Amino acid sequence: MSSVIVVHPNFDAAWPYAANHFYTLWRDQGEVTFIRLEHGDERLLGELVPEAAVVRRLVSLGVQSSLACLRRFTALAETAIQGTYGSGLDEQSKSELESRQVKIYAHPSEGFWSQSVSEYGLALTLCGLRRIPQLHHQIITDLSPWNYSPPDGKGVPGARGQQFGDNPDFTCGTIAGKRVRIVGAGNIASRYASFVHMLGADVAAWDPFATEPSFHRAGSRREWHLERLVQDAEIFVPMVPLTRSTRGLVTAEHINALPKGCLVVLVTRAMICDMPAVRRRVLADELSLAADVWEQEPLPLDDPFLGRHNVVHTPHNAGRTIDANKNWSEKLAEQFLPVQENKQFRSPDENQ
Repeated sequence: MSSVIVVHPNFDAAWPYAANHFYTLWRDQGEVTFIRLEHGDERLLGELVPEAAVVRRLVSLGVQSSLACLRRFTALAETAIQGTYGSGLDEQSKSELESRQVKIYAHPSEGFWSQSVSEYGLALTLCGLRRIPQLHHQIITDLSPWNYSPPDGKGVPGARGQQFGDNPDFTCGTIAGKRVRIVGAGNIASRYASFVHMLGADVAAWDPFATEPSFHRAGSRREWHLERLVQDAEIFVPMVPLTRSTRGLVTAEHINALPKGCLVVLVTRAMICDMPAVRRRVLADELSLAADVWEQEPLPLDDPFLGRHNVVHTPHNAGRTIDANKNWSEKLAEQFLPVQENKQFRSPDENQ
């Protein structure tokens, strides 16, 4: 059995921990040839593997290939030929490999960063509720946040006090007991729903394409109408990927229907929402916002959201973890047969 992994530096530029982790996964099964190109090396896949005819498992990460290259791998049984994002196979090469009964693997979804993004969404929620980033930044130069005395030193119901330091104009305090309303019930949204449910929130979600287990396994109530989902939201979390059908899914009417003071959390893509409507209500102090994604990235340095008392902002960082890199490799590697099982693909002569 010959196993080969070939990596282009352009792939490492996007996924700096994925290729090495893939090598570690395969190395535990036996001998692996690992080839990493230098910057500027644009040789094709077939030029990089000297004994292509004996390779049975092949992973190519960001390396260009051709039909002629792939024909050199005459014993190939399983392969994953990946670009930086998505498949690196053209249709002609894919058809050729399929005609030879080579098993071709690819990611069935983008679930490899779901845990990272959903946890980040939870962190943004906590930061938005408690204004953690604002307080962190303010006490660097200002001692006033340390003073929990009521206004003018006189106790006033519902105002700042020795045992209350949040902003009551917006949803604040604990996740427990809050009405969390989520758009989506997929890999990211269902994880997030399970987190806030575990913390004691009242969770409802809308997703017309999700199956029933996506809701009850996450501890959320299924809402059948998006316009009803927004009506009582204390925390509103649109959490679907951006596609042609989801762009602008959350309309201005939905945003305008959110109760005053609602916290909006954005961690997948901003343009699933009508962002002018979000901006108008946030800048009018009608909503608070905790967001990692924006309609324009990078967010301009003069953007009025930056530094606002009711906005938590981060630079589209949610899925960029070492864990997502490792999951990228694991979700691909687990599709390959273990070394011993792969022997079934050998010809009768080879099994003798």
